[in-house]
Amino acid sequence: MSRTLAITRAVPDSIARCELTHVARAPIDVARARSQHAAYERALESAGCEVVRLPELPEHPDSVFVEDVAVVLDEVAIATRPGAPSRRGEVGSAAELLRAHRRVLRLREPAELDGGDVLVLDRMLWVGLSRRTNVAGARQLRELVAPHGYSVNEIEIEAALHLKSALTLASEHVLVLNPRCVDASRFADFARIEVDPREPFAANVLWLGDLTLCATAFPHTNDKLRAHGVRVSEVDVTELAKAEAGLTCCSLLLRAT
Repeated sequence: MSRTLAITRAVPDSIARCELTHVARAPIDVARARSQHAAYERALESAGCEVVRLPELPEHPDSVFVEDVAVVLDEVAIATRPGAPSRRGEVGSAAELLRAHRRVLRLREPAELDGGDVLVLDRMLWVGLSRRTNVAGARQLRELVAPHGYSVNEIEIEAALHLKSALTLASEHVLVLNPRCVDASRFADFARIEVDPREPFAANVLWLGDLTLCATAFPHTNDKLRAHGVRVSEVDVTELAKAEAGLTCCSLLLRAT
């Protein structure tokens, strides 16, 4: 019988020194960030996931954002090479854990790729070309996943840290997106919900099958999702958002037996 593992990592004391691209630096209350992260893990468990924590990495300010260090498919896992050099030391421990469940392949220099820039839609991997992901990263990923029947499409993104900052699955056939950041016309086969213009970062949601985790900070977009039949579960990540966090970035999901 299969189960869904949600791999997470604790919020480090050093999170205030995190990498930032599109938000201004603000003081982060570490205790509050940890409380929000714990509530996020409880939400994952309530959705039926089994939470598995990676070892803490106190010297890595962004280490709580585990999505960026791997791309996990049913057949294989790809250990990434994050675009921020300060994050490359996070990859090894995640790859070690993943080896218990998948064959693990690795991206090599000159590839740069964050997992937050990869959205899996059936057998297609959409790769956002961002400040953290380059063309070499997309091409190496294509070479590694092609033997398993996956294709890779590259897409330019604007004014967003990662592709998933601007585009995610809200349900099996429904995308939520910010049209100012991605070209919505490239996803004509999907129903598309645009974020409320007042909430440009609301497109990052985490679809968990029966329900979708959404940030409490974006009530207008969350109401639009509900109106389209999406079962929304709201989670407060306002303190983590000061580190440019979204809901997808705090876990790596995989099906295990």
